[in-house]
Amino acid sequence: PVLCSMNFHEPEGYIDSTDYPPLPLHSFLECTYNVTVYTGYGVELQVKSVNLSEGEVLSIRGVDDDALVVLANQTLLVEGQVIRSPTNTISVYFRTFQDEVVGTFQLHYQVFMLSCNFPRRPDFGDVTVMDLHSGGVAHFHCHLGYELQGPRVLTCINASRPHWSSPEPICSAPCGGTIHNATIGRVLSPSYPANQTGSMYCVWAIGAPPGQKLHLHFEKLLLAEKDRMVVYSGDSNRSAVLYDSLRADSVPFEGVISDGSAIRIDFLAREPAAATAFNIRFEAFERGHCYEPYIQNGNFTTSDPTYNLGTTVEFTCDPGHSLEQGPAVIECVNMRDPYWNDTEPLCRATCGGELTAVAGVILSPNWPEPYAEGEDCIWRVHVGEEKRLFLDIQLLNLTNSDILTIYDGDELTARILGQYVGSSGPQKLYSSSPDLTIQFHSDPAGLIFGKGQGFIMNYIGRVSRVLALSPAVADGAGCPGAGFGSRENCCDTSSPLHIPLISCQPPSPTAGLWPSEFWGWDLSWSSDPPFCEKIMYCTDPGEVEHSTRLISDPVLLVGTTIQYTCNPGFVLEGSSLLTCYSRETGTPIWTSRLPHCVSEESLACDNPGLPENGYQILYKRLYLPGESLTFMCYEGFELMGEVTIKCILGQPSHWSGPLPICKVNQDSFEHALEVAEAAAETSLEGGNMALAIFIPVLIISLLLGGAYIYLTRCRYYSSLRLPLMYSHPYSQITVETEFDNPIYETGVSPAVPTTP
Repeated sequence: PVLCSMNFHEPEGYIDSTDYPPLPLHSFLECTYNVTVYTGYGVELQVKSVNLSEGEVLSIRGVDDDALVVLANQTLLVEGQVIRSPTNTISVYFRTFQDEVVGTFQLHYQVFMLSCNFPRRPDFGDVTVMDLHSGGVAHFHCHLGYELQGPRVLTCINASRPHWSSPEPICSAPCGGTIHNATIGRVLSPSYPANQTGSMYCVWAIGAPPGQKLHLHFEKLLLAEKDRMVVYSGDSNRSAVLYDSLRADSVPFEGVISDGSAIRIDFLAREPAAATAFNIRFEAFERGHCYEPYIQNGNFTTSDPTYNLGTTVEFTCDPGHSLEQGPAVIECVNMRDPYWNDTEPLCRATCGGELTAVAGVILSPNWPEPYAEGEDCIWRVHVGEEKRLFLDIQLLNLTNSDILTIYDGDELTARILGQYVGSSGPQKLYSSSPDLTIQFHSDPAGLIFGKGQGFIMNYIGRVSRVLALSPAVADGAGCPGAGFGSRENCCDTSSPLHIPLISCQPPSPTAGLWPSEFWGWDLSWSSDPPFCEKIMYCTDPGEVEHSTRLISDPVLLVGTTIQYTCNPGFVLEGSSLLTCYSRETGTPIWTSRLPHCVSEESLACDNPGLPENGYQILYKRLYLPGESLTFMCYEGFELMGEVTIKCILGQPSHWSGPLPICKVNQDSFEHALEVAEAAAETSLEGGNMALAIFIPVLIISLLLGGAYIYLTRCRYYSSLRLPLMYSHPYSQITVETEFDNPIYETGVSPAVPTTP
C-alpha cells in the first residue's frame, strides 16, 4: 500500500483528492488529512464535490478524548453537506484501489468557534445561559423552597473541547432554616440523602417584616405514622400552638395565621419514609388587610391588589380541573381584624365527566398528584355532528394492574380504539363519530403494587373529511389505476369511510412525502405514513437596524454564530454574538435576544454645566457613556467634590456624581485683606508729611491748599487696584470707580478666564 499523510493548520483551505501521489501498479492508496486549529475553535467541513468509485472509502472523523469518532462516511456524503468537529481537530481518511476510474472529492474547511454544551437544568430549578462560547456564563437558580447545592454561576472554559468550570449544581429541599423579613415562600419536605437511615429533626423559623403577620397554606401534607409536625405562633416551641399533627383530626384546609410576625415549624421523622411529603406555602400581609389568596392548578382575579377590607376575589381553574370545596368568589370582611368570608376553593382533576367543548384536556384523577387506588372513571366527549375527534395522549404512566380504554362512540359497547396498561409513549387516535368514551380503572390493591404517575390527554373536534367507495372502485373498473380512482367519478356517499389527516406535531416538519388524501378500497393507506425528524437549525433572527452582521453558516445549523456590529454613530445594546444551540425538547433557539443599535446621542449625557467660580476641561455639549469630565476652580477658590465625573450608561445615561462646588479659599482671602490694609497705612503717612512741609503755604492760601489736598488724595486712592477675590467667573473686584474701568461696559470674554 501507498501511505500518505497531510497536515493543515491554516484557518481556511481545501482538501482535494488530486493532492495524493500516483498509484503504483497492483497497490492501493491510503491517505489521511489532519486539520488542527487553535484551542477553542473547531473545524467545519463542507462537501464541494464527491464522486467515488465502488469500493473506495472516504471517512470524516473527529478526535474526542484521543479517540477517533466517525462523523460521516462515503454512504452519507452529499454535495453541500456540512460536518463539524467536536474538538479543534478533524481527520479525513481516504482509501482507493488501482482502477480504471479513480474517485474524486473536494472538501472546503474553515474554523468556527466551539462552545460548551447547554448545561443540564437542575430538577426543581432552572438555568439561564448568557453565552455558550469560551468565557460565557450560566446562572442557576432554584424554585421556591429549594436551595442550590453547588456553584450558582458556571463559566465555559476554553479547551480543545470547551467545558463548564464545574459540574452542574442541584436543587434540594433543606431540613430547616431561618428566614428573616419573609414575604412569600415555601416549606417543603426535606430531600433525604441516599444513605439516610436515622431520624430527622428540622426546624423552620420564619419572621415577617415588623407590623405584618404570616399566613400558612397547607397545599400538601402527607405524614408517615411516626412523623410529627407542630406549628407555633412565635419563634420558640413555647409559643401558642397553631397546629399539631398528633392532636389534630384533619389538616386545616383554610391554613393558619400567626398572632404576631413570627411562625415556627417543627418536623420530626423517626425514620425516612417515602410516604412523607408536605408543601406549605407562606406569605406575609399587612395588619388590617386580608392575606393574599392562593389556588393550586388555577388562578384568580381581585378587585384590590392590596386585599383591603371589601376586596373580592374570583377563582378559575386550569384546563382539565374543576372547582371544588369552596365558592368561586370570596370577600375580605370584618373591619377590626379582616379575614376572608370563606376558604379558597380547590381545583381538582375529577374522575370522569361530560365534555362538550370543541377542545379540552382530560387528566388522571387528582393530577398532578398520583391517582388513588380503586378509581373507576368514565369521560364522555361529544362535539358537533359534522366533526370527528382527534385524541392526543401526551403522557401515559400506569401500573400493570391499571387499565385505560378508549371507545369509538358514546357507549362502552362501541369499538375499542385503544386499550393500555402500564407505561406507553405518546398515542394519537381518531374517532369515526362525534363521540368518544374514555374509561379508567385503577386497581384497589394499588397501595400494595404501587401507583403510576397518571395520564394527560388533549382532544379536539375537527371537521370530518369523508370519502366513499363505489363498487366500481372495488372492482378496479371505470377508474384510473387498479382499485383507485378520483373522487368525482368513483365516490358513493352511501358508504362513508372516515379518512383522518396525518400530521406531525410542531415543531417537526414531515420528512417524507405527504399526500393530500390517504384512502383505498381495501381500507389500507395509499402510502406509508410520513415520519418526523428533529429540526437541527434555528430560524433567522433577523437584521438589526443600523448594523451589519456576519453569519458563520447561512443554513443556520446548530452551532451557527451571528456577529452584529453597529454602524458608526450607534452603540450596541444587548449581546453582539448569538449562537444557535439545540435543546432536548423543542426546536433549537438562539442564546440571547436580538440586540439593538441605538444612536450615541440618545445614550449621551448632557453637559452638567459650570460650577460657580470654576470651569471645565475639554468642554463639550454631549458626552458618550464612559467619557469623563474634569472641573477646575479659579485662583482663590478650592474644589469641593469630585474633580472628575464619568458618564454612566443607562436609560437614561447619568453622571457618576453631582456637580462639584468652588469654595472661597480662606487663606488667600485673609492675605488679600492684609495687603490692602498695609497699602492704606502707607498712603496716610505720606499725606501727613506733605502737610507739615506746606503749613506756611496752607495758612496763606487755605482755601486753595485745602482743595488741592482733597483732589490729590482722591486721585491717589482711585488709582489703587486691590485683587481681593472673585465674585463671578469672568470678572474681578477692584477698588476703582465705574467710570475709570471699561470692564463694566464691555465685560470679559468667557472663553478666557480672567486672572488678577
